[in-house]
Amino acid sequence: MPENLSQSQEDYLEAIYNIAGEKGVVRVRDIANEKSVSMPSVNGAMKRLVKQGLIKHNRYEYVELTKKGRTYAERVAGRHVAIKTFLTEVLGVDDKVADLDACSIEHCVSETTIEKLVDFLNERKS
Repeated sequence: MPENLSQSQEDYLEAIYNIAGEKGVVRVRDIANEKSVSMPSVNGAMKRLVKQGLIKHNRYEYVELTKKGRTYAERVAGRHVAIKTFLTEVLGVDDKVADLDACSIEHCVSETTIEKLVDFLNERKS
């Protein structure tokens, strides 16, 4: 797993993962709309992610996560869900605020903390 990804690169992987889950296919313009950035910004990010072996993408074609990219994106998305769930269900934070906060927090919390957070949430459901 590449541990040297920037927050922005993690966000791109998460966006690709989420769009693929919603639409089945991912286009550069879908990513640009999702992240509210320009198409050239997305294209630059896609080139970097291709070089790292995290996505497959040729100009004017769909964007697809590689197996390694999907694994990484699932991990980032899972962190986001766990943090957002904690913020909304335990702390009572508004859904939109919790989503924005989770996006910021997910990049700087250790795996150990996330595991304990998930354990805590699972114990509450029991």
